[in-house]
Amino acid sequence: MAKAIDVLVVSLGGTTGLREADAELAASLRRAGADVEVVSARRPRELRTLALTDYAQARAARAAARAGVERHAPRAVLYSSTTAALLGPVAGAIRFDAPAAGNRPGRHGVWQRPVERRRLRSARLLVPWSEGALAEAPTPRAAAIVVPVPVASSGPPAPARDIAAITYGANPEKKGLDRVLAAWARDRRPGEELWVTGLDGPDGDGVRYTGTIPRPQMRGLLRRARVFATAPRREDHGIVQLEALADGCVLVTTESPGPYAALPLARALDPRLVGPGLPIRAALDDRAADYAERAAGLLAPLQPEAVDAVVRDELLPRLLD
Repeated sequence: MAKAIDVLVVSLGGTTGLREADAELAASLRRAGADVEVVSARRPRELRTLALTDYAQARAARAAARAGVERHAPRAVLYSSTTAALLGPVAGAIRFDAPAAGNRPGRHGVWQRPVERRRLRSARLLVPWSEGALAEAPTPRAAAIVVPVPVASSGPPAPARDIAAITYGANPEKKGLDRVLAAWARDRRPGEELWVTGLDGPDGDGVRYTGTIPRPQMRGLLRRARVFATAPRREDHGIVQLEALADGCVLVTTESPGPYAALPLARALDPRLVGPGLPIRAALDDRAADYAERAAGLLAPLQPEAVDAVVRDELLPRLLD
């Protein structure tokens, strides 16, 4: 007979960031005293359209959930992402960074959006990453508890911030890499470099590509950088922007649609640095002296101990109610 556990997390795990976020949440639930298991969906091959890819991923999540429920007899099931919940075999809570209602427009979400509406309405609980993610979710919907992904400084800053600017270029169209490169070409001075992480490319005049690098190495580069520049065409959450702020970078960004968690922080820290012009030069030459300290204050609700308190005092009791 299966040993009953408290919480089964059904992880879609489509990206490294999602897998790490699921592991963080499971660890936080365990620190709160819960017996937790994580089951991961087998990753299907990429198909021709997002609608087909989501269907394949949802079926894989359903298979993982069925096996997990049979093996572990959980008191509660938490689906990580709305895609993981679309074909879920049992009712559960749903954790998400952005709903299909926001990031699957038109034909890209032709079947996902109506199914998602039903799932979000009938879920035991919604567990969005941010208030912005919840705001994009259609109504009527189940009750919700916002549980952020924890973000903290990765260590002391480098002795010298020798990288003028850095950006994250994976999925370059969505991240607006072309706009960042255009702004950099306009604003850079001789000897300055923009480091493009998460993407391979040809190094050029003042531009260096790192390719895909491990997260600890990425965080080390953030501690060396003065500015993090990004111009996403849509941002579902933007964890790397939050990490950049935590590691002392000045954030220069556009007013991008989506739940974009760092955008209101960037506006509060220096509204001059948020806009279509992507003013990298202003960030390099006229950084507010207390920028990093104010950023740390705004990030306080995302500190691991603050997130642990929400998980312990609010999320776990509701899951096991």
